[in-house]
Amino acid sequence: MPFACHEIEAEIRYLTTDEGGRRRGVFSGYRGQFHYDGDDFDGFQFFPDAAEGEMIEPGTTVRALVRFDKQRWDQIHVHAITVGMPFLIREGSRTVGQGTVTRV
Repeated sequence: MPFACHEIEAEIRYLTTDEGGRRRGVFSGYRGQFHYDGDDFDGFQFFPDAAEGEMIEPGTTVRALVRFDKQRWDQIHVHAITVGMPFLIREGSRTVGQGTVTRV
């Protein structure tokens, strides 16, 4: 049975190492924590404009599709995530990216 999810679109800029970001880039399917309103949530990130297997380098801004578990979406995010809303991408307590929601 496929994973039931809800997908949003966002513009994300992954921070450079000098800005406190990752040393290496990320690939489609990356599961950085989607952080807003003081909480972290699993958000799988996919990059539709990148070639298959292409690494998104730190310092790059990309269009991303962020997928959330459908049940979690319905319980938590449905009224909280809005177009234009800023968010962070985190790994533990470290911020590795920042973004803006462009489509819900």
